[in-house]
Amino acid sequence: MAFRWVALLFVFTSAALSQGPSNVTRPLVLEGQAAEVVIDTSGGAIASFRFKNGLNPLSWQEVTDKPGPRWKGHFLCLDRWGPASGAEERNGMPFHGEASRLEWKVLRTPTKTKNAIVSEMEVAMPLAGLKVHRQIKLSDEQAVVAVREQVTNTNKLGRVYNMVQHPTIGPPFLDETTVIDANGRKGLISYRPLPNPEEPAVYWPQALKDGQPVNIRYLVNDHDPNVAAYTIDDEYGWVVACNASKGLLIGYLWKAHEYPWLIDWRHVEKGKPFARGLEFGTTSLPHPDSVLIAKGPVFGRPIIAHLDAGQAETRSYAAFLFKIPKDYRGVAELAYDRRRLVLKERFILYEQHSPPDRDLVMETGDLFGD
Repeated sequence: MAFRWVALLFVFTSAALSQGPSNVTRPLVLEGQAAEVVIDTSGGAIASFRFKNGLNPLSWQEVTDKPGPRWKGHFLCLDRWGPASGAEERNGMPFHGEASRLEWKVLRTPTKTKNAIVSEMEVAMPLAGLKVHRQIKLSDEQAVVAVREQVTNTNKLGRVYNMVQHPTIGPPFLDETTVIDANGRKGLISYRPLPNPEEPAVYWPQALKDGQPVNIRYLVNDHDPNVAAYTIDDEYGWVVACNASKGLLIGYLWKAHEYPWLIDWRHVEKGKPFARGLEFGTTSLPHPDSVLIAKGPVFGRPIIAHLDAGQAETRSYAAFLFKIPKDYRGVAELAYDRRRLVLKERFILYEQHSPPDRDLVMETGDLFGD
């Protein structure tokens, strides 16, 4: 199974937006005074999130000659993360589910409200029997976007599923100097063979290659181990990517009870960093549903979700950008109090924070509508 997982990752490898065959797309553009969000209705991916006229960190895109929607930037994995079973695949279920392989319908074109630009869209997934309603809310004055997604089971019977957000950074934002920080804790190498891929456990930001520790804050010329997943012990999960040479930071914030797993995917091509997934979701293992049910919780965390017939569940997340100084060292801590974001810089690695005048602060209001 490990070989199958790695091979599939290779098959679905990606390139910058400027590379590969072009597909005709219909972008949905939310433009505020500070930042811009571009969503591709063909697949529903957030293809760009950037400061006005700035660098887009989500520049990654799948290389494929197949027609139809392609993975790019931040796409949604639903109703699964990873492969279908053999029987499901023969019936047309794609890797990572249908949501990113279908056309999304725009329900509300970008509309200016008092302090934000708001849009809504949805997609119906015929094989999965799920429907997703998405609201996107971009702050007019700050580089922060809040996304709320309601998943409804349209089947007449209950069903299991998984939902993973797949933000993926690429060059030129992603290079050897890009640093990843997060509040992940106890983890596992996701493509280790069953039945116990979680043994031995690792702790963020450590992973293992051939039994030796690897600090996955960095990606240079070797992506092994290329997929690792970590639990979140705090109320909110967060992950950030910083490129001080580019003066830019992108980050994500979510409720840990909605997405209990942080997932790190790393990919190198021709000895250079090529893709980095800042993923978070409801599972940590890339296997068909039957395998996940048999496996059961890992580290006391669920690895599969369930929706009864007609039931709906809503999950939310926020993405944000900061401009950073050229000597920025990364993020030691993120605080959110439903009014503002505060990012504390690493001053001496893993030991202490920088002085308060180096804090990155953004007035956000309530990002999750609590």
